[in-house]
Amino acid sequence: MSWKTLDDMDLNGKTVLTRVDINVPIENGRVTDATRITRIVPTIEAILAAGGKPMLIAHFGRPKGKVVDDMSLRPIVPALERALGYTVTFIETLEGAENLTAEAREAEVLLLENIRFHPGEEANDPDFAKRLAGLGDIYCNDAFSAAHRAHASTEGLAHHLPSCAGRLMQAELEALRAALGRPKRPVVAVVGGAKVSTKLDLLGNLVEKVDHLVIGGGMANTFLAAQGLNVGKSLCEHDMADTARTIMSRAGAAGCEILLPADVVVAREFAANAPHETVPAHACPADAMILDAGPQSVARITAAIDAAKTLIWNGPLGAFEIEPFDAATNAAAAHAAARSKAGELISVAGGGDTVAALNKAGAAQDFTYISTAGGAFLEWMEGKALPGVAALKG
Repeated sequence: MSWKTLDDMDLNGKTVLTRVDINVPIENGRVTDATRITRIVPTIEAILAAGGKPMLIAHFGRPKGKVVDDMSLRPIVPALERALGYTVTFIETLEGAENLTAEAREAEVLLLENIRFHPGEEANDPDFAKRLAGLGDIYCNDAFSAAHRAHASTEGLAHHLPSCAGRLMQAELEALRAALGRPKRPVVAVVGGAKVSTKLDLLGNLVEKVDHLVIGGGMANTFLAAQGLNVGKSLCEHDMADTARTIMSRAGAAGCEILLPADVVVAREFAANAPHETVPAHACPADAMILDAGPQSVARITAAIDAAKTLIWNGPLGAFEIEPFDAATNAAAAHAAARSKAGELISVAGGGDTVAALNKAGAAQDFTYISTAGGAFLEWMEGKALPGVAALKG
């Protein structure tokens, strides 16, 4: 796989149409979490340093092709300016972008209004993509999190202009290639979460690619039940038993070892600090529910991490939101973080509750790479082609 980066482009004097994801939470007209904004700063700074003018294209919410006032990008401008240290000129309409005022032409950074206000965006309308392309000279996609969508600003534009990946997109692609494309072995994948049914494609792809697959969370209960174990009142998809057995069979054929909990932490109620006990996985009381993996299970997971060169992490090992049922997730994550910090492990994590779980564990900062992309991260891990990435291939 190859794609061009900003370093491969001559940006001097060029308007660079830069697709970004600044779909940030806003309350009372103010940005409450600027993480996605700060992550695009290196791309914008690189364009400016090379003499280019970034014209930012972004979406906010799901206006479904109509102008929705409370989904305007205008409230994001102050947070963008704080992060960048540059004035950001807001362009309300495409007509305004096609006929820039003298003031806008002098501006260092331009931001277009919510691109999803236009029906041609999500329809990936070729005429709309061509009209967008007329606004600039070069297309830079820095929105990996939207790369699984074949929209005009994420895929269509690449067919009309010289195209490249921005710094965030580049980092994401390089991290994912290191994790699954050409990984250092052995490879361990940790997959947790509530339901097997939502991660069938992911599990099916991983058993063909990794050496050890750790299954945790509610998903593990489904696999335990599929082996004939009683899981009491635990969250469990009993109707997925055949599917779980098929996945285990495929893993065996591929030489992938599946690690299920050997011991579990059970309680009679789902509440913080509920009375609880640790029992063997085969001894869950009929009136109890499994809420976390036990210390023996954690020891097996950390041993697998110790032997690994590459780790992929998606989802918690237990009910990480409430104590003490966050213990397994916290312990395994801290161990992986320490190995990563010591340079002994390449660790890539992302999707769903993963970022929240690793942040809560205090481990996120030491992982090699944390993806905030959600759906795009999962689809990549499932082995699916992402339209926004495929369009950039050189």
